[in-house]
Amino acid sequence: MARISFPRINFKIARSFFLVIVLSVFFYSLGYLSGYKGLRADLNGFPRVTIDREIPQDMGELNFSLFWQVWDTLDSKYYDKGKLIPSEMVYGAIRGMVSAIGDPYTAFIPPKEYKVVQEDLNGSFEGVGIQIGFKGTQLAVIAPLVDSPAETAGIQAGDLIAAIKDDNKGIDIGTVGINLTEAVQIIRGPANTKVTLTLLREGVDEPIITEIVRQSIDVPSVKVTFEGEDESVAYVRILKFSGETQEEWEEYIPQILSRTNLKGMIVDVRNNPGGYLQGAIDLASDFLEINETVVIEEKGSNQKTDYKVEKLGRFRNIKLVVLVNEGSASASEIFAGAIKDNNRGEIVGTPTFGKGTIQEPQTIEGGSGLHITIARWITPSGFWVNEGGLKPDIEIENDPDTTDDEQFQEALRLF
Repeated sequence: MARISFPRINFKIARSFFLVIVLSVFFYSLGYLSGYKGLRADLNGFPRVTIDREIPQDMGELNFSLFWQVWDTLDSKYYDKGKLIPSEMVYGAIRGMVSAIGDPYTAFIPPKEYKVVQEDLNGSFEGVGIQIGFKGTQLAVIAPLVDSPAETAGIQAGDLIAAIKDDNKGIDIGTVGINLTEAVQIIRGPANTKVTLTLLREGVDEPIITEIVRQSIDVPSVKVTFEGEDESVAYVRILKFSGETQEEWEEYIPQILSRTNLKGMIVDVRNNPGGYLQGAIDLASDFLEINETVVIEEKGSNQKTDYKVEKLGRFRNIKLVVLVNEGSASASEIFAGAIKDNNRGEIVGTPTFGKGTIQEPQTIEGGSGLHITIARWITPSGFWVNEGGLKPDIEIENDPDTTDDEQFQEALRLF
């Protein structure tokens, strides 16, 4: 079985990473499938699916006759034979088996959808630039990407997506019962085409209908500017934790260290939906002391592993403020939690999203992907963010009736 390889790192948790719900909720699929010797499907235009294995001894008493009964009944009675694509039915059954666990973060992803997942992690794609997931059973915006068409159109973290319309694709549907794969495929599309989203927003009585023109999007990981009257505060925006985050961060280090009047730093992880865990650990380690705990991993049977700082932090002695909001998820919460629990800086903004599990990605033969929840993580003080998200030290909301960034201004006021 092929596995995704990651850059060489100093911590034990290579290859573990956090997926925003946009990368992980694949359910509402067909039945269950386990091994069955001799099933093959090979049709023009579709992936070849081959399952050729003996039933394991410890599974020998399982009865798969119901699966084959349903398969044969569909084959003999379903009216539109063109829709009975064996390879797609196998993928759907595998999705159902994985989703039966009941963990939305453990997911089987067929080749076509897995390519979209990889594009999202790499940060280059064509679309509107939103991370989506679910609040309960309702499709929702986790966060708009910075400088994306979605952000320009005024889409906000927490907006519920009630309907999606694309005239070019001939699609105009409500989102009740839609799965994430379907939603991503409809919203994603070629640059310069349009998609219309009907949004429900807390505090707004009427639905918001927003037409967005898709663009080619290349999202960087890090942006740095210098703010304040004398430009003495480094303002670091971490837009995602991707494979390039550490490299991009390193490019800014000389510029920040050479600032002779530097008073401190604001690290902004608002609307950062997460990404690779290692990026969060690397960033936090630049602000903490050696041997301080960044995150604690808990596996089954109460197995706990503390991941501590293993390098000399270059900014461990400067004043630090971290900005968070409801769009800060997973790896962003790891970073903010490490800073908060080690009393290293102040957290400003609104409570974070609350995603506290660790997924390991695997590439399966044929180009499919499998994301498996292997553990949960807790902050150094033992807090699990799934229970309401991380609470800021200074809670302040931005006023939607102004163009000011009150959260940023509050952070800047602390210097």
